[in-house]
Amino acid sequence: MFGAGGGTSSYTEVEETDVILLWGSNAREAHPIYFHHVLKGLDNGATMYAVDPRRTSSAKFADAWLGLNVGTDVAMANAVGREIIAAGLENKEFIAHSSQGFEEYKAHVEPFTLDYAEAITGVPAGAIREMAHAYAKAETAQILWTLGITEHHNGVDNVKSLCNLALLTGHIGRWGSGLVPLRGQNNVQGGGDMGALPNKLPGFQDIDNDDHRAKFETVYGMDLNPTPGLHLTLMFEAMGEGTIKGAYVIGENPADSEADVDHARRLLAGLDILVVQDIFMTRTAELADVVLPSSVGWAECDGTVTSSERRVQRVRAAVPPPGECRHDHDIIGELARRMGVEWGEPSPEELWDELRSLSPLHQGMSWDRLEAEGGLQWPCPSIDHPGSPFLHGWLHEDDLGGREPSPFSLTDHEGPKEQLSEDFPLRLTTGRALDSYNTGVQSGGFDNPIRYGDALDVNPADAAELGIEDGERVLVSSPRGSVEMPIRIQPDIPIGLTFTTFHFPDLVDINTITNDEWDRESGTAEFKAASIRVEKLAAASEG
Repeated sequence: MFGAGGGTSSYTEVEETDVILLWGSNAREAHPIYFHHVLKGLDNGATMYAVDPRRTSSAKFADAWLGLNVGTDVAMANAVGREIIAAGLENKEFIAHSSQGFEEYKAHVEPFTLDYAEAITGVPAGAIREMAHAYAKAETAQILWTLGITEHHNGVDNVKSLCNLALLTGHIGRWGSGLVPLRGQNNVQGGGDMGALPNKLPGFQDIDNDDHRAKFETVYGMDLNPTPGLHLTLMFEAMGEGTIKGAYVIGENPADSEADVDHARRLLAGLDILVVQDIFMTRTAELADVVLPSSVGWAECDGTVTSSERRVQRVRAAVPPPGECRHDHDIIGELARRMGVEWGEPSPEELWDELRSLSPLHQGMSWDRLEAEGGLQWPCPSIDHPGSPFLHGWLHEDDLGGREPSPFSLTDHEGPKEQLSEDFPLRLTTGRALDSYNTGVQSGGFDNPIRYGDALDVNPADAAELGIEDGERVLVSSPRGSVEMPIRIQPDIPIGLTFTTFHFPDLVDINTITNDEWDRESGTAEFKAASIRVEKLAAASEG
């Protein structure tokens, strides 16, 4: 909608904003460093609304928790938009100057009344109205989200629905107001910036754009394939079809992290060749024909890292890599040499300078500036540019910086693909715990007194109806399979909803039962909405 693949705001802006919508994010546990900035904002007087199916540890800091039903985010966002318009609180001047398609959007959201939204989302109409008015009336406001928004079959529509609210109120393109997608892992932003996307070159330049591609071809001295590649979900589909016969996996553990993971493991094991480059012997590496041990990016390498606020910072090696581990760029360069292409042995600084010469977003970020200034935020197009604390200021310029007005998007409520049924009457959603990281490869090797996440969280009423007790091991089944795991009775989770993490696949292989429906635009699987049943082990064995 706005034309950039990054969050619009700096971390410190949330400390100074007036209203925070924390939507689909348990930031206290998934993004604890950033959440300290949120807490400073609350201490400074901000009002926070938490929109989440669970009353998470983050939601307990909010002024109001809107516990919507899983998969009803579009209905909620459209209802908020409709209420803002119905109350006459939309930013008419900003809409007229900086947007297009408002009348179509207004007509589209008209059916999403507060009463309709209450029936769909389960959130009282009065709470939705309160949040809509607070967001629209605020001088500054931010919407923060994470995987609770994106890990749905309609995750892109979820994001667009939130962007509509910013466009409707003018809460975009200025200090204190913005859209903040919190990245799920360290340097996810940097990976995308560097072109680790199937349709993009570094700096978010389109691979099928002749002008964009030409400058890379000049530097690389060869023609580049103009056809966008496949995202991860389509790669697995191609493995199943036999059109992808080999995979080179760098720093990823899909044999534990994919939805319906048994299917993913069979596909990986059936490849003609699987190469894994990683710092640990992951389950994916155990399936590999070749394992290339690499160094740890944050401790053993020189280079750069980019945060969720688009800040590029230097990282420096504290210790040398152990044994025969080598830096990722050295491994890739050696593979190129053995394939007949000589790249030499460029240093991290030389590689960075090449990137700067090709990406306008990074052109002004010299190695010396990154060292001296402690990091810079893109876009930074020239050596005298200070970097960009926030994005899309052009929306407030008289001529829109020569750009077209930003369009509203029309999104429809669908709900989860996998509906509840008599056989699978409970909803399973997954997420993260404070002390653990992804599939547990990096965090599972040490004990922690606050660790949790290998149990299934169940509401006390559901537990009583099932006749199960806290700590009891049960059989949890979905249409894809079953796992045994303990129960944790948790009063903060609504009736009918269950929750667990994906951090402990060796203890509970939860992704064998998660939902592999996926978003056709982003390729992201619907990890947040599977249908399950929970049975006592004795009853299950008798059946």
